[in-house]
Amino acid sequence: MRKFLRFISGVTASVVMAALGVTLYYQQELPDNFYLYRGQNLDIQSTFDIQTSSHTQTSKSLPAMNAGDGQTVDLKLFGVLPIKQANVQVLEETELIPCGTPFGIKMFTEGVMVVGLNNIDSEEGFKNPAKEAGIKIGDVIVSVDGNAVTSNKQISQAVESCQNGSITVDYTRDGQPGSVSISPIKSRVDGKNKVGIWVRDSSAGIGTITFYNPATGMFGGLGHAVCDVDTGQILPLSSGEIVGATINGVHKGVVGNPGELIGAFTSKEAIGSLLGNTDSGVFGEMYSFQQTAKPIKMALKQEVTTGKATIYTTINGTQPEEFEIEIDKIDLNEQTTTKNMVIRVTDQRLLEAAGGIVQGMSGSPILQNGKLVGAVTHVFVNDPTKGYGIFAENMLSVSNEMCLDKAS
Repeated sequence: MRKFLRFISGVTASVVMAALGVTLYYQQELPDNFYLYRGQNLDIQSTFDIQTSSHTQTSKSLPAMNAGDGQTVDLKLFGVLPIKQANVQVLEETELIPCGTPFGIKMFTEGVMVVGLNNIDSEEGFKNPAKEAGIKIGDVIVSVDGNAVTSNKQISQAVESCQNGSITVDYTRDGQPGSVSISPIKSRVDGKNKVGIWVRDSSAGIGTITFYNPATGMFGGLGHAVCDVDTGQILPLSSGEIVGATINGVHKGVVGNPGELIGAFTSKEAIGSLLGNTDSGVFGEMYSFQQTAKPIKMALKQEVTTGKATIYTTINGTQPEEFEIEIDKIDLNEQTTTKNMVIRVTDQRLLEAAGGIVQGMSGSPILQNGKLVGAVTHVFVNDPTKGYGIFAENMLSVSNEMCLDKAS
């Protein structure tokens, strides 16, 4: 009898510990915020039974609410063990036009970014005044002697015309403002004042448009930020525009080299303006939209499932094609803003043409069950058949914020 009781106690303790472990896991993995469409229930798809409870009811799904409503709910494992509280906000159902078309990006930075530091050959020897003053690669210079700077030329003019022995440089670093005094020195090479920095004031490239929102006239693309090629930091946007582009070829991806789309701008005429360069993509206003695709519903993150899906992307010319993929993994954790899904290309046509995912496909919309669920963001360098995707919900949220800012 005692052996039996010890056995039961051991089994019970193991079950309790396992349940606590699962609870702790879901505390980290489940987000603190969910959106619902009007009339929709909050149904969390998971391996283990997760139920939601309000003050009035506990169930697998939360009773439907109306648009504009919001409340805090408790998430419970098996309806018993508390996991965490989550905020639920109800939205009007959103329809977006999935694109998958290439576009050209022309952007100018807010300030100029320091992308290199080099020593100056002066009469005092090789020196770097900017580095000695504390300037670092990745700093964004916003003004010199109180005058705003937006171009490389303005920096050069301010340095070369320095008459007081020093200039005051205001900059930002990791979003925090700073200021230093730099004393230019005369180069023995050309006799001009220099401080020993290389700066960048603009960027251009080709990506893929994810969606167009007919209700707002806004577009979203890339699914990640445009970053400086030397520093890897997000380029702060001052102004920018998008133009038409075409894909002329593909450098096929292989293990260790993800490949890329080879494209070109088709016109100098802008088809839209850039309003934001963010972790979740680039966003802006489209002047005119001529694609024939019809709007489809946008899936909320809890509606996305592992399994079959498709992507719209362009590997030749300007017209997107649909290719089959698998969504292998879904991460609801809000800490990963751009790597919400792991996707895998299964379509033999795309594998033969490109080897899988290549650079330039970022922004290609991901569709599942007739809904827009997200966009391609990154390719795995060691396996170009795989990559990451971002939830469409995350991109639309940023787009809507910018639309409100524009209106105000």
